[in-house]
Amino acid sequence: MIRIENLSGGYDTRRVIQDLSFEVAKGEILGILGPNGSGKSTLMKFMSGVLTPSHGEIYLNDRNIRDFRQKELAQKVSVLPQFQGNTFDYTVRETIELGRYPFRKGFFHDWTEEDERAVTSAIEQMELARFEHVSIDSLSGGERQRVFLAQALAQTPEILLLDEPTNHLDIAHQKQLLDTVRNLSKTSGVTIIGIFHDINLASLYCDKLLLLQNGSIAHYGEPHEVINSRNIDQIYQARIITHPHPEMPKPQITLMPGIKRSEPMTLSISDFTCTDDYVLLQTAHPWKTLSSAINGAGIGWAKTFVNRCVAPNYTHANVETEMEQYLLEHHFVPTETMAMMTAISPHKAVIKQYSGTEFVVTVMVTAGIGNAMDVSKSHMQNRTAPVGTINTWVLIEGHLREEAFIEAMITSTEAKAKALQIAEVLDPVTRTIATGTPTDSLLIAGSQQGIDIPFAGPATEVGKIIGKGVYEATLEAIYTYRQKTSTL
Repeated sequence: MIRIENLSGGYDTRRVIQDLSFEVAKGEILGILGPNGSGKSTLMKFMSGVLTPSHGEIYLNDRNIRDFRQKELAQKVSVLPQFQGNTFDYTVRETIELGRYPFRKGFFHDWTEEDERAVTSAIEQMELARFEHVSIDSLSGGERQRVFLAQALAQTPEILLLDEPTNHLDIAHQKQLLDTVRNLSKTSGVTIIGIFHDINLASLYCDKLLLLQNGSIAHYGEPHEVINSRNIDQIYQARIITHPHPEMPKPQITLMPGIKRSEPMTLSISDFTCTDDYVLLQTAHPWKTLSSAINGAGIGWAKTFVNRCVAPNYTHANVETEMEQYLLEHHFVPTETMAMMTAISPHKAVIKQYSGTEFVVTVMVTAGIGNAMDVSKSHMQNRTAPVGTINTWVLIEGHLREEAFIEAMITSTEAKAKALQIAEVLDPVTRTIATGTPTDSLLIAGSQQGIDIPFAGPATEVGKIIGKGVYEATLEAIYTYRQKTSTL
């Protein structure tokens, strides 16, 4: 455990650090953040004993750092500096062995089993066995960084100080290094303090974050307490948005450029193409999307929209892969395409457009109801039903906020359910009013230009138009489906 109390100091008469107090528990990882010149490296030099503060104290396991002899402190604290020079042409192994220097008791110190274990373990942890007897001068910058971290690990420290540890590393080795560091803290109880410029990596791997501004603590706490748009804008003068990591309860940031899109983003019904194979919409510029599509599901951007027609008996072991292959064969770029499937003829698609005060909503629906189901009674059923799905696209010419995307989905789903009720579409098993089909798909797309749309519930103008549009288009698509099936 390391504890900092009222620490101040800098270089000669220039004070860089201003009255800092914090502590890092055993086995905890602290990330130090801040813009250039905020005092990060100076603080690191104080903690490693390279610089002596003018005021305040640093305690290592409740013992003042001033009371340690230099070699004794080096047995406790290991440092991976930002830049490492290499004066001699050592091999990788020889360089890592230097990490055992603090444990030598004399000039002719014998190499011990403990020394060998520490070096071998460090080599294995950083996956450097194939470089073991290679000159360090022949390695790339990223490979050298891994060697010097292995040297620090060979010290078997209680405190590990890392100054921008992922410099020069590609993303695979960034992950490897930080996974190693994280595992070291949790399995061996090593306390780790690192300086980071990458806010996302710091959030992902650190237990606590310390955000510095002009040598003082601006914010300190868990990542979710420190990383938000207000704090980052205040300290870095940079506009960002935060969002959760997809697998960890840690915030991530996305930098928002100071450039606004100015290209025209208007749609007309004539922009849609309906062939025997698909309903197709291609736009000149990408739209932001939220969908349950087969290709392009979740949040993304798309400029090609496909509602593909498949045979009623269509089946495939990997629908996503098959759809991607289909898109490539038809010269659509999968990474910028949102694609759904339907067994309904694309010629039966209902496309409608509605104008609001400062926005336009375009709706496309294909409806097959042979597989209609009452969701409230689906738990009672285990059936193989005829093919059928209701696919809905809602494209809004406006700048939708995240809440508006979610509310637009809810509004669209409610409008679809109301259309099924009015059309008296029944669940063929329960004979109750159906709410949809088990395979319905929905797209909400925003041009992200023009009027700001914060909400899209039924009390808002845009929500009212979405509700009206989806209801009317779904109802018409159901009647079209019934006319087709009645003539078969």
